[in-house]
Amino acid sequence: MNKIFKRFLPIILIFTLLSCAYEPMFSEKSYNFKMGEIKFEGNKDINRIIKSKFNLIKDDVSKDKDVYDLIIKSEKDKIIVAKDTKGDPSKFELIIKTDYKIKRNQKLLLKNKIIKNNIYNNVSDKFKLEQNERIIIDNLSEKISDEIITSIMNLDDN
Repeated sequence: MNKIFKRFLPIILIFTLLSCAYEPMFSEKSYNFKMGEIKFEGNKDINRIIKSKFNLIKDDVSKDKDVYDLIIKSEKDKIIVAKDTKGDPSKFELIIKTDYKIKRNQKLLLKNKIIKNNIYNNVSDKFKLEQNERIIIDNLSEKISDEIITSIMNLDDN
């Protein structure tokens, strides 16, 4: 029984792993829409991340797809949430606010605001603190771009 199990275990594992149909939500090859003009205002780092996410959406040559234009304005705030006994900051809150407008044929379809935040501890090593903040900004900006894409997909469904 043990020999049979050892022989079939690799085969079962291969079938189990290969039969998985997992596919990330936004890695779809084609969407039901095309992106037209995208205008960015505000924080350059946040806008760069959002722009890279929209670059993943490939334009199709199909003419029957709706073309959406975006205006995105982003800003970042860093607030001291808590201080230690010496009065030095011990916790920060990073807040990213993004206002966006979705237009089609110069007609405003949706105007929305997304606010994402994250509270994190202060680190004595300022280089490490800056890297942590950069990672937090990247993650929050990606979540914002995912929400914008989802709102465009929902517009397309209506």
